[in-house]
Amino acid sequence: MAFDGFFTHAMVNELNQVITTGRVMRVNQPYPNEMILVIRAHRHNQRLLISANPAYPRFQLTEIPFQNPAVPSNFTMTMRKYLEGAILVAIEQVENDRVVKFQFTSRDELGDQQLLTLYVEIMARHSNATLVNETTGKVIDALKHVANDQNRLRTLLPGATWRMPPKQTRTNPYLPNQKYPALVRTTGEPTRLAKELQQTYQGLSPFLATEFASRLLAAENLPQAYSDFLIAFDNPTPTMVETTTGKQDFVALSPQQPTILSTEHFSSLSALLDHFYAQKAEHDRTKELAGQVLHVIKTELKKDQRKIKKLHREIADAQQADDFRIRGELLTTYLGQVKAGATKISLPNYYDENRPLEIELAPELSPSKNAQRYFTRYNKLKASVAYDQEQLAITQAEVDYLNGILSQIALAAPKDVQEIKAELIEQGYLKKHTKKGKKQRKIPAAQPSEYYASDGTLIMVGKNNRQNDRLSFKLANKNELWFHVKDLPGSHVVIRDTHPSNQTIQEAAQLAAYFSKGREATHVPVDYLPIKALHKPAGAKPGFVTFRGQTTLMAKPVAPQHINPKNR
Repeated sequence: MAFDGFFTHAMVNELNQVITTGRVMRVNQPYPNEMILVIRAHRHNQRLLISANPAYPRFQLTEIPFQNPAVPSNFTMTMRKYLEGAILVAIEQVENDRVVKFQFTSRDELGDQQLLTLYVEIMARHSNATLVNETTGKVIDALKHVANDQNRLRTLLPGATWRMPPKQTRTNPYLPNQKYPALVRTTGEPTRLAKELQQTYQGLSPFLATEFASRLLAAENLPQAYSDFLIAFDNPTPTMVETTTGKQDFVALSPQQPTILSTEHFSSLSALLDHFYAQKAEHDRTKELAGQVLHVIKTELKKDQRKIKKLHREIADAQQADDFRIRGELLTTYLGQVKAGATKISLPNYYDENRPLEIELAPELSPSKNAQRYFTRYNKLKASVAYDQEQLAITQAEVDYLNGILSQIALAAPKDVQEIKAELIEQGYLKKHTKKGKKQRKIPAAQPSEYYASDGTLIMVGKNNRQNDRLSFKLANKNELWFHVKDLPGSHVVIRDTHPSNQTIQEAAQLAAYFSKGREATHVPVDYLPIKALHKPAGAKPGFVTFRGQTTLMAKPVAPQHINPKNR
């Protein structure tokens, strides 16, 4: 994933053409490390995404919808105060580095014009977005706060003096220089030249350095090849590439390397990033939002696993219950032979061909009470077996339920996480966090996702337990077909047609396989049956159903192709 200095150069050019001179209409922060500026420019609203996600840092225009939190963060409120209504006057890259300045003009409380700069740094886990008042040189706020104890050179807190990140010692390739001819002369091997170029010039990712090296080595006119490479990023060719090793990447030019297996071109760099990051960033955002949920679930699973081990141990111990009964019966039978104060006695065991059985005694107890002591231990163990087996079934059911939640998070979109949290609050796994005097807003169950079979038949999929219950017991008709992957956590899938074709049944099974824990398998068994055959036991956890009389078919997990636009 090469959001390097050259890609930054190309993206800055693209954004300058589309959103410069635009007015900021709205600021949102849908996820902790990301913000969106809605900018009205050239009679269109454009959504500028700025992400400081450590795995996928970037800035781009995006068409992917986001769900904003019910309560905006303090950072969001500060950005709205200073940026809403501001005019974006320029976007500038700092040399050929991954630092970009978004410059705005706005009016302060007194109506005086002020210059604000949003510094965006694309630097892996150090990525950030910081709003600075250029007149005072002070930080207004930062997406990620960096205190003095975290970085002695740069403090990124409201009111701190703004300092640029440390300057690189590498050369800006867009400035006149003659370093590349010497590198080509002294380094004729492509891999070595790529490394030297990367160490010499700003903004080269490993992939792009390899591309640059191959072009220079193949060139008859070296200065022309160098110039053509730089100019390519002023008029980029947004390209998705797949190498012979199966790795996918994005670049701002059409590569010429022999290791490229396939390429796909896009209309803009932003469209390219939307395509590339759609699933990767979505999954990462889901994990980010579900951090608390994942912690609670994993903690509960550890407790349950310890409890299951203990119960199995107790049940194994209870298998010795008959030994205590036999000892009690032998003591009762030969009570006259037991002497008071004895610590043990050997008696013939008529359950084992009268072989002698040594029995331990409590010397402080009478012979009859010693016998009764063994019968008491026997009765306790027998009673504990039933209790332990009941507890084992309850605990195992909870483990299955929690593992199902983990699978749902792995398959969920960010908007589904709030419903999963609401379910866990209802089940008592999470606590309600309500401000004093404020009533907790109940999160309504979302509509299950809608997909279409190749013949246009509607297929609905529940993405979490609340959606599953809603789909299976409120929305679906009793004669419609219900699907679920066999013996694995997964989504409830319903064909909204009482007489679907065999092809539609197969496609619904493929969706059920895809939206399940068996997504990575080649083929998985999927059960299906009419909705009227489903039953939800009283007191069962959300999403749990029982059924019989199902038909099972093998299905290949296939991602949905025909998506209802309103659910995209």
